[in-house]
Amino acid sequence: MPAILPDGEAVPASGELPASAFDGFGARPFGFYVHVPFCVTRCGYCDFNTYTSSELGPGASPRDYADTAIEEVRLARRVLERDTGAVPRVETVFVGGGTPTLLPPADLVRVLRAIDEEFGLAPGAEVTTEANPESVDAAALAVLREGGFTRMSFGMQSASEHVLRVLDRRHTPGRAAEAVRQAKAAGFEHVNLDLIYGTPGESDADWRASLTAALAAGPDHVSAYSLIVEDGTRLAARIGRGELSMPDDDVAADRYLIADELLTAAGFSWYEVSNWATSEAARCRHNLLYWTGGDWWGVGPGAHSHVGGTRWWNVKHPAAYSARLAQGVSPAHAREVLDTSDQAVERLMLQLRLSSGHPLSEVAPAARPVVDRARAEGLLDEDALAKGDRIVLTLPGRLLADALIRDLIV
Repeated sequence: MPAILPDGEAVPASGELPASAFDGFGARPFGFYVHVPFCVTRCGYCDFNTYTSSELGPGASPRDYADTAIEEVRLARRVLERDTGAVPRVETVFVGGGTPTLLPPADLVRVLRAIDEEFGLAPGAEVTTEANPESVDAAALAVLREGGFTRMSFGMQSASEHVLRVLDRRHTPGRAAEAVRQAKAAGFEHVNLDLIYGTPGESDADWRASLTAALAAGPDHVSAYSLIVEDGTRLAARIGRGELSMPDDDVAADRYLIADELLTAAGFSWYEVSNWATSEAARCRHNLLYWTGGDWWGVGPGAHSHVGGTRWWNVKHPAAYSARLAQGVSPAHAREVLDTSDQAVERLMLQLRLSSGHPLSEVAPAARPVVDRARAEGLLDEDALAKGDRIVLTLPGRLLADALIRDLIV
């Protein structure tokens, strides 16, 4: 969730959505994202909408945050049932941040309970919270599991101490593995570890060691992301001063190949360019909801929402967010209504990153030469084209996904 909010059209104080947003509403999967914007310290690479205690200022407090978030859940029901008289059951909930587990686990459970009371959780709903490894213990994990959370996602990033220092991560290299073991002991069947590759100073050996340590911990899902240097971060400043080198694209490609090699050998399969899981049940259903055109309501400062082609985003600062809800006003900052062409581009951008691919029939005629060229270069799966008329990336294609997507948008 980037810290800088885009411009857009004004949102009514009630939060009312345009009628077009309700076309097909309820037929698509529906979820909630809950943003918890608090962190103990700011990681050097992070540009998300997060705040340490010294940055919050008056008018916002982690102590009151659950109550404020619950007010937005109630607002969501009022807005979404206005046109239909009913609301869909919630298939996925994802609590992200920031560091959600800086809140007491009982507060996170209260927010989840409010979602269930206002909307109803679908049978077998997936409920995830992110956590820094050092921000939870066995007792907190037990409260979360008992309270209805079904999935944990831990920010491991690396098993190398010097890489963690560059990233300004506070946990020790072995803590993430211990957190996975504690989560499984608490009854969590599904556990993800997030990893980052391409950090300045990281070697191939460091990256292999991180993957090996992650696999040894026993998660059923691994996300691996190339480090991106965002403007305005401490990492960008250090690179600008020459203290650290800029991440290299060729090195990042090599690290991706190492990740796919080791994860595949361990029984994981890719289902999105940066995500691998041991089974279909282990895939993150909430992220799949994003990637396949579902609807979701984003709770929290800076959170983004999407319903039926209407996208909106909340005010950025926690104090402004709390003040609006206290006044009975929508916290939405602005919105945009995507036209048919915009939605087609989004489908292409998101679906082509999935192992299920994108329908060839939805590729514009003017872009068919790009498909032919990519096919000749071995970037697209021949079987998927022959059997299902779908464009699916091969391993070399995954390395060039962003460039290929850009070429297909005409």
